[in-house]
Amino acid sequence: MKATNKIKRIRGYALIMIFAGMIIMYMGVFFVQIPWLFAIFIILGIIPLILSVVIYFWVGIVSTRTLVVQCPNCEKHTKILGRVDYCIHCNEPLTIDKELEGQVFSRDFNVKHRREKILEEIEQNKKQAED
Repeated sequence: MKATNKIKRIRGYALIMIFAGMIIMYMGVFFVQIPWLFAIFIILGIIPLILSVVIYFWVGIVSTRTLVVQCPNCEKHTKILGRVDYCIHCNEPLTIDKELEGQVFSRDFNVKHRREKILEEIEQNKKQAED
């Protein structure tokens, strides 16, 4: 999967749901002579449309509470969700956690137990390298 900003990815999924809902509803046109089947396709198409509206609303609320930082690569301001994220403009990996600076970028850093496990492994590797 191409590396992109989380907000951008979530909006992309919501857009896919809009098109999927429209395609499902359009398929109902082929069954306009059978009213109950036509109604099922319309209802099944409305469900992803409603979910996409909810997702867009949720992302809008979340994006107002995100941390805005300046990307060191393109020097534009971007929003970061979690501890690590990509720049929305140039896809540069960014982090707000000093412990993670200089580490290989991984989305697992945003999940607490995975981040702690990775940091423990890094510490163990440092100790083994010293010995």
